[in-house]
Amino acid sequence: ELENQLTTKSKTLDELKQSLASNGSAEQTPEAQSLRIAELCEMKDSIVNQVAQLKASMQSILEQWRTYDEIYAEVSLMTTRYLYCIDQCKPSGEEASLEALKKQVKTLQ
Repeated sequence: ELENQLTTKSKTLDELKQSLASNGSAEQTPEAQSLRIAELCEMKDSIVNQVAQLKASMQSILEQWRTYDEIYAEVSLMTTRYLYCIDQCKPSGEEASLEALKKQVKTLQ
């Protein structure tokens, strides 16, 4: 959106330059108008550079979030698996008999 607005403003600035070249203005001298337009062009170029830097930065941040989401999904899955395993390892009664433990070991294997 910012890039589109900058393109529109650039066209407007170009039209202003052409208008100044053909008409001139009684309010300001042509030299003052040319200086002002040059300042506006410099400001526009600076903003274009800042938008480009912002776009690159945002793309980098987006890529980092994608990586985070992938790793988070992996960790979540591993956590669920470990919780399941821990749940399966719990003894079935108050006292863990040798037979019950052997049965659990066999089940886990």
